[in-house]
Amino acid sequence: MNYKSSSISMLAALLLFSASAVAHHSLLGQFRVDRPIEISGVITDMDWINPHSYIYLDQTDDDGNVVTWELETLPTAMFRKAGLTKAMLIGDGEPVTVRIHTARDGTSNLGYILKITYADGHFYQLSEE
Repeated sequence: MNYKSSSISMLAALLLFSASAVAHHSLLGQFRVDRPIEISGVITDMDWINPHSYIYLDQTDDDGNVVTWELETLPTAMFRKAGLTKAMLIGDGEPVTVRIHTARDGTSNLGYILKITYADGHFYQLSEE
């Protein structure tokens, strides 16, 4: 009996852990995927980390204040596989337009990148809509 209840407890713990791991990485759970928006600004930095990289974009609001967006994106392994580097993504300090999904919970200045378009017209499609 003890062995059986221990196995069931173990299985339940694994299922709970699996569900939370999937929920943590779910675009649907974290971002509004039905209403992408475009923002413009300058990429100032990038956290080249796993499981998701983050790009920081400074945008000037209507009052002249600089607002920094934290934009989640792909893991470094996927960038490397595509032949992209951190320097390529950051660009040259020129303005970019970024298509993003915004945070589902309403957190301001947080998004998930779909596409980055640079001033010279080249772009990286990082995710489908």
